[in-house]
This record gives sequence, C-alpha cells and structure tokens, in this order.
Amino acid sequence: MQIQIPEKANEIIATLAEAGYEAYVVGGCVRDAILGREAADWDITTNARPEQVKALFPTTVDTGLQHRTVTVLNGKEGFEVTTYRIDGEYLDGRHPEQVLFTPNLLEDLKRRDFTINAMAYNEKEGLVDAFGGIGDLERGQIRCVGDPRERFTEDALRILRAVRFSAQLDFEIEAETKAALAEFATRLTKVSAERIQVELMKLLTSDHPEVFRVVWETGITAVILPEFDTCMETPQHNPHHCWNVGEHILRTLTGVEKDKALRWAALLHDMGKPATCTTDEQGIDHFHGHAKLGAEMANGILRRLKFDNDTRKRVVRLVEFHDDRQFPLNHRGVRRAIHRIGADLFPDYLKLARADALAQNPALLPEGIDPKAIFRMYVSPLLPLNLDNHNRIPTSYLRLLRRIVRDYETRGASVQHTLSMWDSVRRGEKRWIFPYQENADVIFNSSTLYELAVLKKHIFPLLTAVQPEDECYDEVRNIVKILNYIQEADVDDEIPPTSLVREFIGGNTFYR
Repeated sequence: MQIQIPEKANEIIATLAEAGYEAYVVGGCVRDAILGREAADWDITTNARPEQVKALFPTTVDTGLQHRTVTVLNGKEGFEVTTYRIDGEYLDGRHPEQVLFTPNLLEDLKRRDFTINAMAYNEKEGLVDAFGGIGDLERGQIRCVGDPRERFTEDALRILRAVRFSAQLDFEIEAETKAALAEFATRLTKVSAERIQVELMKLLTSDHPEVFRVVWETGITAVILPEFDTCMETPQHNPHHCWNVGEHILRTLTGVEKDKALRWAALLHDMGKPATCTTDEQGIDHFHGHAKLGAEMANGILRRLKFDNDTRKRVVRLVEFHDDRQFPLNHRGVRRAIHRIGADLFPDYLKLARADALAQNPALLPEGIDPKAIFRMYVSPLLPLNLDNHNRIPTSYLRLLRRIVRDYETRGASVQHTLSMWDSVRRGEKRWIFPYQENADVIFNSSTLYELAVLKKHIFPLLTAVQPEDECYDEVRNIVKILNYIQEADVDDEIPPTSLVREFIGGNTFYR
C-alpha cells in the first residue's frame, strides 16, 4: 500500500534515515490518508532520542520533552517528532507516571488507543500494521489495541474518544470495546472538564451527531451529563410529540447544521422539560416555563464543562428563545420578534426552531411527507453576462429590472416608487434569504440569456422618462448605461407561456 506523504514530512524522515535512524509517519494521519481524508497533522515517530533529533535539524522547539516529543520546523510548518516510547504505570487514570524509551516500533504502537490509530508508514518499509488496523478500516469499526479494559484503565479519555471517532468516521464500535465503555464509564470522573468538552464538541459537530445515543447507551451521560438521562426517562404525552424528551433531542440534533452553538443548543434546548412537566385532566403533558429553566440549566452545564463565554452566552440565549413562536407572521410581528430575540441570534433561532418542529410528531406533517425527504431549493437569478473582461453585470440589476417591470405591469407603480423601496428589499434579502442559501439541497438559476433583451423593451421607455430633478435619476442613468449595451428583442409572442420571464411581462399560464 502506498500513501502520499507531504514533501516536508518526507524530508524529515529522509534526514533521520540518512543519519541511521528509523522514522515513520504514525497515527491519525496514516488512518486519514488511507481513508482519503485530509490529515490535520502529520506526526512522525522515530528511534532517535530527542537530543539526537535536535542535533540533526537547525530549528526545533521543545514542545513535549517529558513525552519525548520535539517539534521540527521545516520552512513555516512544524512536525512533531516523537521517540519510540512505552508508558509507565497509570496511577491517575489519565497520565503515565513516566515515559520510557524503547528501540522497538511495535512496542510503541502497542501502547496506542485503537487499531486504526496504531499504524505507521514510510516509503521504504511501507505500511506497518501489526494489530489489524487495515481490516478494521475495511469493516468500519473502532477496536482497541489489545484488551480494551487495559486501554481504558490507562487513559479514561479514550472512552469518549471511541465514541467520537465512531461519529466522525461513521464507524461501529466493536462489541468488546463497546462493552468496556459501559464497564469503565465511571472512570471519566478522573478526566478534566476541558478534555471532556473537546471530545463532545468533536462528536456533536461531526456528520453523525446522532451517535450521541451511544454516549447514553453506555452510561457515559450518567457521569458527564446526567441531565440527559433524565430527559430519556421523561415521556411526552402530548399530541405534538410521539417520543420522549431525549429521543426528541437526538432527532433535533440531526436537523441543524454543523455549528457548535447550534448543535449544543439542540442538545440542551429541552433540558428544562422534566422539571416543568404537568399533566392536565385529559392526561396531556405540558411543559410551561421549560425554556427559561432550560436556559438556566444550559448555563450551568456549559460552565461545568468550562466553555468559553461567547459560546456559552449564545447557546443559553438560543435555549431561552427556542420556543418563542407566539408572534404574528407579518412585518410588524417579525420585527418585534427580531428586536426581542436579537438580530444577531434570529437566523440561528429560526434554524433551531425548524429542527425542533421537524423532530416532533411526524403525524402532524401533511400525509405522506417524510421529514427526511424534504427537499430545499434556493431560487435566484444568477446572471452569467459580462460587458467585457473587466465589467460584470450585477445579478442585483436583473432582480431590480424584473421588479420594475412587474410593479409597472401589474400594479401600475412608477419606476420612482420601486426604486424608493429597493433598499428595504435588499436589507430583507440580506437578513432573510442570503444567510440560508447554503442550507439548500440545490440552487436553481432562474435567469435566461435572452431576459435582459426582452425586459429592455418594457423598461427602457420608463427609465428614459425619469427627469434629472428626480432623486433616483443617477441610479436610473447607471441602469440605462448597461441597457445600452443590450440589443432590444421584440419577441414576446415567441416566449413560452410557462417561461419564468412571463411572471414579469405577463401571460404566465400558471396563473390560470
């Protein structure tokens, strides 16, 4: 098997080899290279001791001498070079009491966490895979090197790392390894809150946040997030819900994009429900005040996990407002909601509210609609025309021309009136349309190559009638300058009745 190693990493390996030492890239970078993923870092392992490594390279940094690690700078890039090592006894369940040198690569690989992270490679020797890492990659499974009970006893953080890798790679956790997760989950009390936060963050912002279910199934949440266990034990006897609170949360997680604040808000948004649950005479559960209590609980949880203040405050606000939907869906009602919730928060509020709604009772959706089958389309005119190699015709001009023609043809509105409203229209687009275009499954370009030529016939007389004393005169002149480059096309009779252009010039059969 051949792996493409970055040139600068290869140069370091070659320098060590020329001096008579062994050297390999090792760990996660080998795994990612085999999977065709971009490696975050290229770590190197060698039988050269730190002082020998430092003697071979002009620029090094002592980044972890207690762990036998030296960072070698090659140009502007740094590569961690670590001496083969074996770990001494783990007395605190997290760190070895001492790190010992070993001349044997396999002894070094044997101390690593999972088989897929225990492979080494260089171009001369090829792939070193003593523990079946390739087979586990092919099977799509996370398996400890050796006895998982020993690995988790050594370092309890590996318990969370197993689930995190499962989410990031979409792999299953091998049965014996998964059983050990449950057996040793309580050892996570020995791990710092900061390290737990990092692993949970990587899990939740992966492509498969639903793997958080494994954190609960293996008893890990009972140690690090017991509030979630309570949610899994709380039913929702309510027409709007068919799952318990925890199941609803897991489904909400998959409905928001990979943003850390959104994913954490989705995880925590209903934490207040168990404590606020009441049941009326009809046996229907209600959760009045759960958002406010949930915000308080989210604040406490995020403080406990040592989150930065900005993320914590944003998540807490999203939890507080996630159920705020009691406002009229008109301009005034929406403006008031934006003022109350915050303009900066409102786009994320909408994303969370949508995911929350889709994770409720699917029976409330129109019959036959699967939430996972909802297809989102972003429709916009993307004008593919340039005046020359340097001057592009802005897409916004096409949208404006469409509006001017439509307003005049269907509403009798003047050019001046449409232009006076244009700034407001643009502000609305920037707030309510453009931020969501990346969430679309497909972008549909609604422009046609002949559209400007057709619109010119309808709009040019209106534009040229605008007088110099009008406030919009300068803007109109700029539009006229562009249209002067366009040849007018008198082809209205030839435009299909189903053409989108008909929406603006009239004659659209969809209105029948």
